[in-house]
Amino acid sequence: MRQNLLFVFADELRASALGGAGNRDVRTPWLDQLASEGVRFTNACANSAVCTPARGTILTGCWPWTHRAIANDLPVDPGAPSIARVLGAAGYRCGYIGKWHLGGIPRSRFIPPGPERLGFDDFWASWNCSHDYFAARYHRDTPEPILIAGRYEPEAQTDLALEFITASNKRTVEKAREPWCLFVSYGPPHEPYRPLPPGYEGLYDPPALSLRPNCPDTAKYRQDLADYYTHLTALDDQVGRLLSALRECGELDRTLVVFTSDHGSMLGSHGRENKHGPWDEATVVPLLMRLGAEVDVSRRGVDDLLIGHVDLAPTLLGLLGLAPDKHMEGLDLSAYVLGARDGRPSSIYLHAVICADQAMKDGLIEWRGVRTSEATYAENLHGPWLLYDNVMDPFQHHNLIPGGTGPDRALRAHLQRELAEWMARTGDRLESKEAVLARYELTKTWEERAAHNRGARGTLEIGA
Repeated sequence: MRQNLLFVFADELRASALGGAGNRDVRTPWLDQLASEGVRFTNACANSAVCTPARGTILTGCWPWTHRAIANDLPVDPGAPSIARVLGAAGYRCGYIGKWHLGGIPRSRFIPPGPERLGFDDFWASWNCSHDYFAARYHRDTPEPILIAGRYEPEAQTDLALEFITASNKRTVEKAREPWCLFVSYGPPHEPYRPLPPGYEGLYDPPALSLRPNCPDTAKYRQDLADYYTHLTALDDQVGRLLSALRECGELDRTLVVFTSDHGSMLGSHGRENKHGPWDEATVVPLLMRLGAEVDVSRRGVDDLLIGHVDLAPTLLGLLGLAPDKHMEGLDLSAYVLGARDGRPSSIYLHAVICADQAMKDGLIEWRGVRTSEATYAENLHGPWLLYDNVMDPFQHHNLIPGGTGPDRALRAHLQRELAEWMARTGDRLESKEAVLARYELTKTWEERAAHNRGARGTLEIGA
């Protein structure tokens, strides 16, 4: 009997921000409990640390140039493979709640029933993209928006998730057991941080917090971190509601529970606030899995498996006993999730397929890179760019590209080969934004996006 899948993901949550990951400042008791009852992966990465490409990759198991949502506000290919389509074909009820950000422009656009929902056909309560957490809206199956008035958005989204779970359990009681899949996409702790969730104000004192050693000590970064943690603790309570409901209805051990994020957040590390780069704060995401009795509920602990977003869909399907769609490009790493060691991946492919204006203002241009369990290496359009020894230099203070000699030169050569192999294997090329858009016939779509965002400037419409 197949188990359910509950997939919960936050927005802009970096791996180091959980108590279970060793953070002594933050309060995340429910997520820490989830980690203690399952597996916490320490080398999980967003292949692309940008919202739309990351979300497309999570759902499709394909690289951005395949699902075509290569930058924020470009629409996903409605014909792309998806985890929900495979599960739906296997008899699962598939639901999606929360931020979508795969529907192109405008960000308020209604995603109609049909192929654009990528197989989430049984329950839909989603808004394309917004981070107005106290005047949030969502669509069901008609274009009329439903306003969440006067409430913190994640609370209302959790209510909807419990509605789906309750209805699914009722169907199971009335009929033969019918497995379900539910994706819950929360907006926090993505900025804007103010206003704070009601009842959580004053939870963190900015001067008492520990900034990462690579973050300049400023009042702004301390306040941002305190507010970020506040939203995270409020979100943690919503995860607790979901886990408690599953336990109370007897479905927790019949459910594969996954928690992750679309990408991380710099929050001032390296003096940066834009997350489009290859630094760990942007790319390394939390990944927690409680496997359930149908797989191996006794499988617990910390695992250093190198796993990217592109691997999630095929891996989760493998854990559920299903074959991935043949067009998915990620790896089924389910055997390694269950503890196998031989033949594990040696690196994760990282990329910024194109850099939008916001990233370019921060000095970023198109880049490609790899992350191993020991190092991070990246090249941009000008050549070798960054090299960090993440063991000796875990906060990535020292770029080893300039003047590298001896062991540094050997490490660089090894990672250059690793990167070249990834690019050859995926068919990717490091080119300018203009060349990439032309190659994938997205120039017109990009120009329409740019014109729309110019008209929306100064509104929440262009927040990332």
